Amino acid sequence: MGLIRTNDNCIGCNKCIRACSSMGANIAVEKERGNIIEVDPDRCIACGACIDACEHNAREYVDDVERFFADLKRGDRISVIIAPAFLANYPGDYEKYLGQLKEMGVNRFVSVSFGADITTWGYIKYITENKFYGGISQPCPAVVGYIERYLPELIDKLMPVQSPMMCSAIYMKKYMHVTDKLAFISPCIAKKNEIDDPNNGGYVSYNLTFSNLVKYLKDHPVNAKPFKDEIEYGLGSIYPMPGGLKENVYWLLGEDALVRQMEGEHHMYDYLRRNKDKIKSCKTPYLFVDALNCTNGCLYGTGVDNRKTLNEDVFINIQKIRAGSKNEYKKSAWSRISSPAKRLEYLNKQFDSLRLDDFLRKYTDRSEKCKVKDPDKAELEKIYAKLHKDTPEKRSIDCGCCGYDSCHDMAVAIYNGFSHHHNCVHYIKDRAYEEKDKAVSLADEVKRAHDEMSEKKASIANEIKEDFKNLLDSIEQIEKTSADNALQTTDISQSMTEVDSFAQNLKDVIAKIEDCLSKLEANNENVIAISEQTNLLALNASIEAARAGDVGRGFAVVAEEIKKLAEGSKITADDSNKNNNGIKETVALLVKETDKLKEIIGSVNESAETLVASTEETTASVNMMRGVTENVERSLTQVLAD
Repeated sequence: MGLIRTNDNCIGCNKCIRACSSMGANIAVEKERGNIIEVDPDRCIACGACIDACEHNAREYVDDVERFFADLKRGDRISVIIAPAFLANYPGDYEKYLGQLKEMGVNRFVSVSFGADITTWGYIKYITENKFYGGISQPCPAVVGYIERYLPELIDKLMPVQSPMMCSAIYMKKYMHVTDKLAFISPCIAKKNEIDDPNNGGYVSYNLTFSNLVKYLKDHPVNAKPFKDEIEYGLGSIYPMPGGLKENVYWLLGEDALVRQMEGEHHMYDYLRRNKDKIKSCKTPYLFVDALNCTNGCLYGTGVDNRKTLNEDVFINIQKIRAGSKNEYKKSAWSRISSPAKRLEYLNKQFDSLRLDDFLRKYTDRSEKCKVKDPDKAELEKIYAKLHKDTPEKRSIDCGCCGYDSCHDMAVAIYNGFSHHHNCVHYIKDRAYEEKDKAVSLADEVKRAHDEMSEKKASIANEIKEDFKNLLDSIEQIEKTSADNALQTTDISQSMTEVDSFAQNLKDVIAKIEDCLSKLEANNENVIAISEQTNLLALNASIEAARAGDVGRGFAVVAEEIKKLAEGSKITADDSNKNNNGIKETVALLVKETDKLKEIIGSVNESAETLVASTEETTASVNMMRGVTENVERSLTQVLAD
């Protein structure tokens, strides 16, 4: 996974690419959320430049703090070697933190300053014995990592003497016979690469950066007595300073020994690239190049909180430590009053029991995975074409927004898969301008179309308005006709009610006629009966008159007339009965027809009532239709107006 990683805060601003000296270590990748810069662990040297450059806290690193404390809790025996920059950064809490570690189970504490003294001794001894002039110092693991990956031709120029950390660890293991695991309290992220390097024999097991270690101790406080480290040391304590190794050499060899001091992420690596041929062919006048990754030395290393603030107290503290490391004792390598030659003599005597070979190391060529392929002319042209860089001017904008110094470098990065054409701001800008022109053109077309549409809409609006007027007029006519129908139907219903009343009255009158006819029939029967009696009386009178002779002749005439009258009354009564029967039949037929008329009237009334209800529903529906029509007209008018 690598030591430095990208988290979700990345916005793809390319600052990390610009800060990085190792092409391809930071890779621009297109993802759903945009341009993201990932880290290639094979190419990354853990110089920390990307962490410094990132303003979004999108970069984080790993060390061994959590694993270290887990192993302590498990009961592993662990001793600690301490970078001198730890005391300079935390002078007030130094012994407190060591006391906490002691309470948590750490066995022994040794300052790396002692190992730095061994490194200085080893440098001078190896240079003088092997005539190894013009080499490159190697206490900085980022520098070693860069040369192994990107300048393998300079591997032979790396000093083979171990760093102060490794010299301390080797001394503890081989000369103090410490069997504990060793942890390094470190100002440097990249130290883990040195610790894990198979060339270094696994002497150190943990890299504990200042930031993460102190945070852990603050988060897990324990009550403990202050504690000091064990071994006194000399000028090795100033190694964390910029040029600290150089000052040590000057102290022992004098200032005639020319040491080239070089530090700073971009500046130092650029120096090595530009001067690799001179360094390789030993054409420099230097005893060696004192190369450090961090501009302000290990005092403000990549794993130190004060790196962000550059707290001046740290530098002041190291000067106090430096002053305390020198003494007046004549036979000490750190004597103020002795000459450089005497100091060197005393140093050699101090370490005469050490074997230089124990403190030498080898390096590994790791450049195979870090090679950058150069595109040929045709391939380069293809990339430029994709970037729309079709003129010399466009190919030399060199704005650096992509993270690379030049358009050519960006093209090379794209060719190697380190970036993509969308990461070129001018490509995006040109495309944006093109899209803008297209948008303007489209807007003009839309405006023209809109104007044409407005005219059409106006025409359509007038047509629709006229159509709606006709529709509303029709609805109004239907509404009016429906209302008239309802009114007429109501009148018909009322008239039929009157007809029904008339039929009922007629039926009543006919009933009365029928009653009168019945009475007349009875009277006729009486008349016939009287007539028959009168006729009988007349017959009797005629008989009596005949008997009376002439006396009864006049009475016989009367009797005859009475008989004729009786017969005439009977004939009249019979005729009246016959007429009465005809009338009764006619009246009966009239009654029957009157009942039928009432049924028809009832049916007509029911139909009229249904028609009235239907007409009312029609009127309601017409009103609703009018409302809907008016709403549609308003909506269409609004749409056409828009």
